[in-house]
Amino acid sequence: MTVKEIIEKLGLQCLNEANLDTEVTGAYASDLLSDVMGNARSGQIWITMQTHKNVSAIASLKDIPAVILVRGSQPDEDMLEHAKDEEICILVSQDATFQVCGKLYALIA
Repeated sequence: MTVKEIIEKLGLQCLNEANLDTEVTGAYASDLLSDVMGNARSGQIWITMQTHKNVSAIASLKDIPAVILVRGSQPDEDMLEHAKDEEICILVSQDATFQVCGKLYALIA
């Protein structure tokens, strides 16, 4: 399933159009940056409530095509700018992490 298909099926707000045709292999949910650095895999979508620039930096480092910010969180301006530069798609869900994880699991698994 592609990033674009996930956006459509989950009704996510897309803040920058990057990697829309990238195939998603799974998801990783964590708010601890070191956990994501150590355990997330390339091709996964990252689900988090963190909204600062380090999120887009780690997503780029780990080859994560998209980040879903939960509970309607909005990224810091420098995060969004860095994500645009690194071609990381930033998405927003009104749902909590638990609901986003469940919906993604149902779509991808």
